[in-house]
Amino acid sequence: MTAPIPRDIPDLPAVPGMPALFASPVPATAVVAPYRRPAAAVYRLLVALVAAAAVAADLFLGSPIRVLTYFTIQSNILLALVMLATARRAWTARRPLSALVTGAALLYITITGLVYHLILAHASTPFAMTGGTTAPTGWQAVTNQILHTVTPIAAVLDWLLLTAPGRLHLRMAATWLLYPLTYLAVYLARGELILPGTPGRYLYTFLDVEHHGYKSVLGNALLLGLAFYALSVLLVALDHARPNPIRHRAKAGFRLQPPVG
Repeated sequence: MTAPIPRDIPDLPAVPGMPALFASPVPATAVVAPYRRPAAAVYRLLVALVAAAAVAADLFLGSPIRVLTYFTIQSNILLALVMLATARRAWTARRPLSALVTGAALLYITITGLVYHLILAHASTPFAMTGGTTAPTGWQAVTNQILHTVTPIAAVLDWLLLTAPGRLHLRMAATWLLYPLTYLAVYLARGELILPGTPGRYLYTFLDVEHHGYKSVLGNALLLGLAFYALSVLLVALDHARPNPIRHRAKAGFRLQPPVG
């Protein structure tokens, strides 16, 4: 048996207007189908292999512990790892690597190239490394050019020609400086642990406490830190001003797809 339907049903309150629809962010990968980029993947893989080979050659030709202490070597190792990861993502059509990581690798390798060519490689500058040391020859000369010239240029070309713009942000600039600050602290602590007069106690002339003292070294570090921050801000500004080199023509119509990656 069913219950009788009551004669008097209370009226429902009127709905005041249409209910508002709340915006729901949808990732681009759910609307536009991801696509592979084999050319970018091959280029980045080659850059990673060249950087890794040059680092390995330097480790074989010199003292591994001392070689790994150089900012040049560390920045090239980071670049090789980032290039390898971005090559895999471009080949498999996965989401791009975090801009915080790729921007850091770009900044550090750019610093490596600029400091070398503007300060260390010129005999006219007071901090040149050419005056007190013998110029590298043979394979060391080759790896020296690869680590200070080839890989920085290759990283900048990848950023300009193979990377979508607008991914770098100003808030990342301060975070990127944490590694140079950490490197400076470890570098100075290493110098204190090595006996005075030991060759290679301080690797960079502008950070040589034994010859210039802490006051001058910290002043040089402050000037370099300000220059590095200005460079990071410039990279962010250029990243938002440059055109998109990888604009992908979408087919007419689209269908929702789950995110890839």
